Amino acid sequence: MKSLHSLSTLLRVILICGVTLGAGTVAADAVPPDPLTETATMLANGDFAAKEAAIERLSAIDDPRVLPMLQAMLAGNLYRNDDGRLLQSTGSDQPVTVTDALSGQQQSDIAGDNLKKISINNKLRGALRSSIAVLSLSHGDAAVRLQAAQDLLERMDDKLVPLLRQQLQTESDTRVRRVLQLALAFGDINANDSQQRLQAIEILADDGQVEARQRLTTLLATGTDGKPLESDAAVLAAARKAVARIDSRAELYGFAETFFFGLSLGSVLLLAAIGLAITFGVMGVINMAHGELMMLGAYTTYVVQLLMPNAIAYSLFVAIPAAFLVSGLTGIAIERGVIRFLYGRPLETLLATFGISLLLQQLVRSVFSPLNRSVATPEWMSGSWQINSMLSITYNRLYILLFALAVFALLVLVLKKTRLGLQVRAVSQNRAMARAMGVRSDWVDALTFGLGSGIAGVAGVALSQLTNVGPNLGQGFIIDSFMVVVFGGVGNLWGTLVGAMTLGVVNKFMEPWSGAVLAKILVLVFIILFIQKRPRGLFPQKGRAVEH
Repeated sequence: MKSLHSLSTLLRVILICGVTLGAGTVAADAVPPDPLTETATMLANGDFAAKEAAIERLSAIDDPRVLPMLQAMLAGNLYRNDDGRLLQSTGSDQPVTVTDALSGQQQSDIAGDNLKKISINNKLRGALRSSIAVLSLSHGDAAVRLQAAQDLLERMDDKLVPLLRQQLQTESDTRVRRVLQLALAFGDINANDSQQRLQAIEILADDGQVEARQRLTTLLATGTDGKPLESDAAVLAAARKAVARIDSRAELYGFAETFFFGLSLGSVLLLAAIGLAITFGVMGVINMAHGELMMLGAYTTYVVQLLMPNAIAYSLFVAIPAAFLVSGLTGIAIERGVIRFLYGRPLETLLATFGISLLLQQLVRSVFSPLNRSVATPEWMSGSWQINSMLSITYNRLYILLFALAVFALLVLVLKKTRLGLQVRAVSQNRAMARAMGVRSDWVDALTFGLGSGIAGVAGVALSQLTNVGPNLGQGFIIDSFMVVVFGGVGNLWGTLVGAMTLGVVNKFMEPWSGAVLAKILVLVFIILFIQKRPRGLFPQKGRAVEH
């Protein structure tokens, strides 16, 4: 009996242990479900409302897989397979790579017919952009965080306020902190606490963005009875003061922007007129083909880019010396072939160079066709420099302004520090005395005309970045160039600089209220009246005795 009892006890122990081990195994296998997997199922199988809820839940999950999944969904690259798995592709790149959105493993046995795109609507797009921006706020790159904060400005709501306050406490980058403070001010502008609204108004007034002004004007809205909807007098007064500050700042930046556009136009006029100032000042030749020499420089830029299509970023550095040589050699040929026989007869030089301009235009039409040609802008000249929310400067105009000043400085050095410059100044001041001193005035004339023509070609390179290149490119600048030269003082480079910048700035300030055409007419009338009082311009040459 004892043996049977012992056997029964042993069986009970074994049974209990087995049950215990089984329960332990079941407990070990019962792993809590992955919240990301559970929520992703809502994206694959739910309607738009369920998808919106899933996006909101995903934003709260701290998992590195969430951001790529939402970005793929926004880009239209998130799919559901027949078995319910979420897959994301690389987009339109070939070959298309398909990976499992949860595991990250590449899928090689997926047929395109088995994939169904996860559809979204405009409301979901906005939710996705907000969620992506929120998740990007914790990115390690400050530039990514800054872009994310700026994206949230357009979609700021009360739900984001606690998150942004928490992020502001840990954010170290000054620019990102500024945008986060602005975003919180957008939310606090409608807060119930008056002190909180006053602080938001102060932040918005300091920022001065267009969106900030719009938010402030909501506080100044009036009801049907004409009374302000805002009941707090302090908030109302602060909002009015803030709007006035923003408007005053906008007017100041508008003035600065117009002034920059005037300097930009002046730099183009400087490049166009500086070569003419040399030839007209030294030789007294009225060169009506000067615009066509600029046109040759622009077409040289076009040809250079055709020859180096894979190096557009460096094309201008090749085009500048090439255009100088092409236009300069053409100018020397014009001087040696025509102009040197007409010295002392300015009217005949005008007619002769006008005929040459027509020949050059027809030559270009025959070679390149009458159609305009588009010259590519290098990437480093594209875009704009955003100084603040109210003022931006386009890089191409900024670089052309700096380039024009550099060309001017280089030309001054050539005329002041080189032997050619010494001979040019000698011939311009007293041709007979220069000949008596052994200066070959005929070659000085040829080289001077070539130098002025070469600079015209360089001006054409700059113009190719601002307008289309065509046979009539130079016609729009020849009259303006002569006005600059006459206004500044014939043969005086500093007068040409001052005249070009003055006319450019005056023109741009007159355009808003008079129009572009009337502004040019008024400038021309002003120059005519000015020449009546000062026939030799702002900075006349002294001791100049040009004889032909």
